[in-house]
Amino acid sequence: MAAPIAKHRPQPKLPDESPSLALRPNDPQSPSQQVAARKPDLQGDVFLREVDDALREDQFIGAFRRYGTIIGVAVAALLLGLAGWLWWDHHSKTQAGEAGEQLTLAIDNLRDGKDKDAAAALDTLAARGDAFGPTAQLLKGGMALKAGKADDAAKQFAAVAADTGAPQPLRDLATIREIATNYEKLPPQQVIDRLKPLAVPGNPWFGSAGEMTGMAYIKQGRGDLAGPLFGSLAKDKTVPETIRRRSQQLAGLLGVDAVEDPGKAAVELAPPAQ
Repeated sequence: MAAPIAKHRPQPKLPDESPSLALRPNDPQSPSQQVAARKPDLQGDVFLREVDDALREDQFIGAFRRYGTIIGVAVAALLLGLAGWLWWDHHSKTQAGEAGEQLTLAIDNLRDGKDKDAAAALDTLAARGDAFGPTAQLLKGGMALKAGKADDAAKQFAAVAADTGAPQPLRDLATIREIATNYEKLPPQQVIDRLKPLAVPGNPWFGSAGEMTGMAYIKQGRGDLAGPLFGSLAKDKTVPETIRRRSQQLAGLLGVDAVEDPGKAAVELAPPAQ
């Protein structure tokens, strides 16, 4: 008996060897294609930037054409002003140095008794508008006072005192010297009014101004005002010692106790032993 013929069995279908996760993503465009796709946009951006730059350039050129002359004139004026200021500053410093040397020489001539040489230099300096001018006038007033020309001296001092362009310390000194020179000729009230701003504690001229003001009060019979003022002068350590001694005695005569140490004052005022 013949052996039975074996029937052909279909082989089972095997699954794919590579999972779908391992496949490359489905990208319809390659990198070169993507660049090519963006190229029109890039070209548009470049074109817009070029247009914007051109517009700015046109605006700048237009503004320069419109305002260029004005700007140029302003810059030139600024440079000229700066150059002028530098020249003026150098010139002023040079002139001030020369004036300082002339003033020093004039003072040396005064000390050596060469009044004529000193007067010539002071006349030149007195015409200056800076601080050297008032200083020279004060020295000229001192020379006139030394020569016995009180009226001329007072005029020099008065001119400096009234000079609003002079430094205030020089004006205050000129006021003190003017009042002291004309003290006997001036009404007491005028002395008081002129010296009132200076006759206060703390002012550098409190000593001189306070003493003359106190004497003017005495001339008016106002011992009630003179006494406290002399008392303040006597106790002020910044006042010159000679003025303090006189003020202490005058304050005592006016009934104001200005003695800080009575024992020491009694020793100082006691007459010398014979």
